[in-house]
Amino acid sequence: MLNAGLLIIRLVVGLTLMGHGAQKLFGWFGGYGPKGTGGWMESIGMKPGVAMAVLAGLAELVGGLLFAAGLWLPVAAVLIAGTMLVAIVKVHGPNGYWTDKGGYEYNLLLIAVAVALALTGPGLYAIG
Repeated sequence: MLNAGLLIIRLVVGLTLMGHGAQKLFGWFGGYGPKGTGGWMESIGMKPGVAMAVLAGLAELVGGLLFAAGLWLPVAAVLIAGTMLVAIVKVHGPNGYWTDKGGYEYNLLLIAVAVALALTGPGLYAIG
């Protein structure tokens, strides 16, 4: 049962992050692609915006893929936690904790899950 639970966590979190990465990189799932996301990133002081959007998108896409697969979980956790820390510092931190107020609740939850699974391992149903 433990291994099935870890698989569910990895798939839901990993695939969700992959979707966020695809929004930034390809404009899928209602995203704005590198140019649109990059323009927004420039507006909050992250320059060059398009390069920052591509880096964030790659971190989310690759980190999510590795996480879902259970492959190189420490690398996946660093990609996920790093991206979420930047999101907290640059965007969500000043808004407080709760997501409905634009806060960092979601970001912190993803950091906790990524780090916890990197420490415990991916479970039996994993590639790596």
